[in-house]
Amino acid sequence: MAHRIDGRKLGRKHGARMALFKNLTVSVLRYEKVRTTEAKAKEVRGQVERVITLAKRENLHARRQVLSLVPDREVVSRIFDTIAARFSDRPGGYTRLIKTGVRHGDAAPMVLLELVDRPEAPTDGDKKGEKKEKAPKAEKGQAGAGGKKKKREKAATASA
Repeated sequence: MAHRIDGRKLGRKHGARMALFKNLTVSVLRYEKVRTTEAKAKEVRGQVERVITLAKRENLHARRQVLSLVPDREVVSRIFDTIAARFSDRPGGYTRLIKTGVRHGDAAPMVLLELVDRPEAPTDGDKKGEKKEKAPKAEKGQAGAGGKKKKREKAATASA
């Protein structure tokens, strides 16, 4: 029985695992969403929520604690300025996991780890309601003959 065993090892030694968690935490807080494996996302989720809860205190000690967990000063200032203000009235649950299927190489379950109140940025490729207009199709008899006819006309003008 596996009593009192906490956390996942993820096939890494302690130092590499902690570096992975810090890097994923920085990525989630910088881009506000990250696509990763389900096991990694479930482990990093607690760290991201702890950082946001610390940032809601908005004092020097909390800033130094966040700096020990998130080694990027630019991201730390962004956490204290925008992210903590967005979640000021929320008591917890700042992240969500959305299952996106499996990875092609090893069939690992993939998820999208994102902040809950993330502002949506419209992209040009995701326009579901709009359809592009297609060029009108030629009639059945003209489709094949049109190409041959042009070739004959070019050959006739070149020889004349």
